[in-house]
Amino acid sequence: MKPIWIVDDDESIRWVLEKALARENLATKSFSNARDAMEALKTGAPQVLVSDIRMPGETGLELLQAVKAKHPGLPVIIITAFSDLDSAVAAFQGGAFEYLAKPFDIDKAVELIRRALEESLRETSVEQASAETPEILGQAPAMQDVFRAIGRLSQSNVTVLITGESGSGKELVARALHKHSPRASQPFIALNTAAIPKDLLESELFGHERGAFTGAQASRRGRFEQADGGTLFLDEIGDMPFDLQTRLLRVLSDGHFYRVGGHQPLKANVRVIAATHQNLEHRVREGLFREDLYHRLNVIRLRLPSLRERREDIPILTRHFLAQSAKQLGVEVKRMSEGAMQFLTSLELPGNVRQLENLCNWITVMAPGQTVEAKDLPHELTEGQAYSSSTLPVSSTNGAAYVQESDGSAVSNITPQASSFQTGIQAEHTSWISLLETEAANLLAAGQPEVMDALGRQFESTLIKMALKHTHGRKNDAAVRLGIGRNTITRKIHELGIDGAKDD
Repeated sequence: MKPIWIVDDDESIRWVLEKALARENLATKSFSNARDAMEALKTGAPQVLVSDIRMPGETGLELLQAVKAKHPGLPVIIITAFSDLDSAVAAFQGGAFEYLAKPFDIDKAVELIRRALEESLRETSVEQASAETPEILGQAPAMQDVFRAIGRLSQSNVTVLITGESGSGKELVARALHKHSPRASQPFIALNTAAIPKDLLESELFGHERGAFTGAQASRRGRFEQADGGTLFLDEIGDMPFDLQTRLLRVLSDGHFYRVGGHQPLKANVRVIAATHQNLEHRVREGLFREDLYHRLNVIRLRLPSLRERREDIPILTRHFLAQSAKQLGVEVKRMSEGAMQFLTSLELPGNVRQLENLCNWITVMAPGQTVEAKDLPHELTEGQAYSSSTLPVSSTNGAAYVQESDGSAVSNITPQASSFQTGIQAEHTSWISLLETEAANLLAAGQPEVMDALGRQFESTLIKMALKHTHGRKNDAAVRLGIGRNTITRKIHELGIDGAKDD
């Protein structure tokens, strides 16, 4: 981790911050003026920058401007006087993370620097993840199964059927399979079969000869010819017209096809990857999809989880899309507050990753301020929703990615459980109040004595532990945060057997 830079012409302020951060095992580097800090920026950068706003020579605002031009994601904390409100406003307009008003409480200053440090480390993590996996992001177990499947399938020419809800990233997976395959230097051609009118789809796939139909003034290569030697991705294959399915089956069987109006057979050396959000088994039973084509496509099946099945990925995806959107628009990256991110993680987002990306584009353009709160999100998301700090994301472990051979045997196997449980996960957000009600009901039903005392002790213990964690073990500071006296928290810590507390 890089050091925290402190820029202030007041030696006493530099000394106090250095000592306080050293007690937290945080490395620092100090400068007495903005010019020296600007010079140091040419060869390196801090993890967090803390700077006074008024100094001889260049000001803290000029330093802030220089930092943001070179390192837009670097958190900068500006130190200003209580009376200097205009400077504080200017600091925020310039992209400051937060400001410290003189005279400041050293513990609050350290806490603020720690928050900025956590933000900086998160941004660094997202940048590294984006650089390492530019195609698909995901840390959830379900997505790790997808990544493993891509690794195993990319070296093969076998046909792959990708299933999953709309917006879950099926084309991204198809591109990744192509990129990591021996065909990577050859074309990747994508065609959404549901987006092409039925009368034109045959020509799009196989091409046509001059004069084959009205308007065919010249011969045209189809997608199979364009993808020769590479990969052809057929999206929404479940919507392909029934009569065209026969022609596609013939190509998949022997690699030969004819252009529309043509008489010369053509050979296609193409790996086909198909995708659909529909249940092809149901389409086969309804007579809307050829069973023999289904079996020809369903050699290897790769299922993508919906976003609500991997809610733990929403924060990293959100930060990635916000950074991407800001880069495209040439503006500073917006930050989600903890409450806003928690609320976002609790949403259903039926449009999956595509909906989240669109939402991040909206936030970049429409949300006021650099730090986005839950109330700043679109009204259609927040209306009728509770976005208090007690809103907890529901994590689903029942859905995941799997790869399945055509004979039904599993290659990777985290498979969905009962649909009733899945529906319950999708339909209900669980708050801590309902969890408390459930626990109380279980204890009462079991005949547990002194339920009030048992739950009360758990409640107090949890609150005090979290407050101590938040204040890094300082019990007096924790007492202030909880709104109780120092003697009370000392007594409670002793009664509840809580470890890790220390005097401020």
